[in-house]
Amino acid sequence: MKKITIAVDGYSSCGKSTMAKHLAATLGYIYVDTGAMYRAVTLYALENNLFRCNKPDAQAVENALENIQISFTREAGTGKLRTMLNGRDVEDAIRAMDVSQNVSAIAALPEVRRAMVRQQRAMGADKGVVMDGRDIGTTVFPDAELKIFVTADANVRAQRRYDELAGKGVRADFNEILENVKSRDYTDSHRAASPLTQAPDAVLLDNSRMSIEEQDRRVLQLARKAIEKANACG
Repeated sequence: MKKITIAVDGYSSCGKSTMAKHLAATLGYIYVDTGAMYRAVTLYALENNLFRCNKPDAQAVENALENIQISFTREAGTGKLRTMLNGRDVEDAIRAMDVSQNVSAIAALPEVRRAMVRQQRAMGADKGVVMDGRDIGTTVFPDAELKIFVTADANVRAQRRYDELAGKGVRADFNEILENVKSRDYTDSHRAASPLTQAPDAVLLDNSRMSIEEQDRRVLQLARKAIEKANACG
């Protein structure tokens, strides 16, 4: 059976990654978390003092890209996907608030986006992939057979992020998280390079009041319909 490319875009803290991971596992597809890639670059920039006056030094970050190798591996036993930065497991480190507060600024740098898009296209060249991010359906794979754009109320997303951090034992302030969510929404939607926007042919999914089970059923239904269509067309 012919496999397809599934692009999942949307706002931060919408649960895109969890949804995309589950869909990929159900279909037997490869899952790629592009947001983790930008977070890894951000972590590298923070650790190597590539920020000036709380803003990324664009030239310094561009120069460092050749030294940044990002890959994914599965955790032994659980099978959970882990993000690797230059061979180091940074899955937990890239979810910290300092990374969340700076990732949109890093992701807005044109050369960073070009470098990540090249890697992402290579990862999905053979199809059979579920990729989530901000510009998958508009820039990375504009010809994807299925595009899903995920959104949710900002307060709902902030609460989810707060609960996620609390579950990991990380102390956080809800209002700070809410402001971060709103700030990232604005930055992601207004950047010059590949801004966050819903592709004209993307299916809008507002999961503000959906359970995880309801969401999973809906996206699986969409995926199966898209796969059937792709195979019917030969």
